[in-house]
Amino acid sequence: MRALVTGGAGFIGSHIAERLVGEGHEVRIIDNLSSGHRENFAGFADKVEFVEGDIRDLGLLERLTQGCDWVFHQAAVVSVPYSVEHPQETHDVNIQGTLNVLLAARKNKVKRVMFACSAATYGEDPELPKRETMAPQPCSPYGVEKITGEYYLGVFNQLYEVETVSLRYFNVFGPRQDPRSPYSGVISIFVDRTLTDKTPLVFGDGEQYRDFVYVGNVVDANMLAATVPEAAGRCYNVGCGEKTSLNDLLRTLGKLAGKQLRADYTDPRAGDIRESVADISRIEAELGYAPKVGVEEGLRHLLDYERAKRAT
Repeated sequence: MRALVTGGAGFIGSHIAERLVGEGHEVRIIDNLSSGHRENFAGFADKVEFVEGDIRDLGLLERLTQGCDWVFHQAAVVSVPYSVEHPQETHDVNIQGTLNVLLAARKNKVKRVMFACSAATYGEDPELPKRETMAPQPCSPYGVEKITGEYYLGVFNQLYEVETVSLRYFNVFGPRQDPRSPYSGVISIFVDRTLTDKTPLVFGDGEQYRDFVYVGNVVDANMLAATVPEAAGRCYNVGCGEKTSLNDLLRTLGKLAGKQLRADYTDPRAGDIRESVADISRIEAELGYAPKVGVEEGLRHLLDYERAKRAT
């Protein structure tokens, strides 16, 4: 099969591209390198076609989707705080960019589009765990942008014969997530500060919790979404179905690193959600998804990766 990975030089996109290459598929990557890095796919660069470009460029997407069977749409501005400060820019990338991907896929008769949606669509709805049947209640521009993208997917699936699958990622972590980026997740930042003997900073009291999911599990979900026929037109939570507080995270990280970690606590950030955990029963039942790597094992992998990277 031939696949286009938007944002394929980024954290999650590069892992998807690597899996596709490993399974023998032809892979194209588009990335504007605003948050992605060439080094993320350097280990298999000779096996992919890379184009530096932007998903706001419809003509470029139309060219790159020619002959493609799948599109894994990972490109986005993924920071909630950044979307709060720059709603117009994130709208243009996350909504118009997603529509461009779908328009190009329709024009070139792409078989299926997999979309990186987000748990941010649920907002502060107090019901837990989060189920796909819940009404979206986004509380940030980013959440609005992601659920809008999902709505567009549903319309294209119904009207234009473009099969689509929306994957609502919870808190993804793992190797290649840049801790210096404003888009970075809390775990990569905590790991970086642990290895550089700096004090982790926690927004809030640290008892807020998330469903942290290792990037390898997310790649598994994408491959299942691409290959299971019944997935077309559906949306799925992608997590582990377990909650971990930031304080728990720091304790586990300290244990693995052999350090006593103490954090600095400050005020919560606007747009941040206090409690989030996924119900993953739908993706388990319909796609056969099962998270293979838990939080502690994933943290160990990430620590090993970062230590090896810093030693070179």
